[in-house]
Amino acid sequence: MWAKVKGIESSFRYIRGICMIVMVLSFFFSMLCWFSALRVINRAEAKVYILSADQALDAFASDRRSNLGVEARAQVVRFHELFFNLDSDERQLEEGFKKALELADGSARKVYSNLKESGYLAEVVSSNISQRIRVDSVVLEMKTEPFSFRLYGEERITRSTSVVTRSLVTEGWIRMVSRSEGNPHGLLIERWSVLDNKDLKVEGR
Repeated sequence: MWAKVKGIESSFRYIRGICMIVMVLSFFFSMLCWFSALRVINRAEAKVYILSADQALDAFASDRRSNLGVEARAQVVRFHELFFNLDSDERQLEEGFKKALELADGSARKVYSNLKESGYLAEVVSSNISQRIRVDSVVLEMKTEPFSFRLYGEERITRSTSVVTRSLVTEGWIRMVSRSEGNPHGLLIERWSVLDNKDLKVEGR
């Protein structure tokens, strides 16, 4: 009889040991699941979703300065495209300048006023002139704010009887400001000026 009792006690200890091991493993498995879920939640919170053309695109949160050079170059190019890509549609012309002037300070408005007062913009509309800019390079100095830039490019001006190619060299400074709908990069172009804008060649049509 004692042999049976000892056999039962041994079996009970064996079962209890197995149960303890299962409980410990279950505890560690639960903790692993909890930490994994926490990591997934943290990664999900770091994502920003952008709606573009009926598609949801995900963007990841990062330090603004990590992409500052790319954003500054894009801001400079975008401003010059809005300012110098001109068509004879008066409404489109004004809309382009309106968007461009949101990206710069009063120095750009001064250049715009000079173009308007000289009659060049009226000539673009009345003579069906088309003007396009080609950016060759943008040189940025990003050591200290405000950041300086110099843009090198060409203008191609198509008239009814000729095509004029002009050089275009501009310079200015870039200062960080709050982002807005009209200024998504949050960068403002300051003290902007045109250094060179002379005819390179004239071709007949």
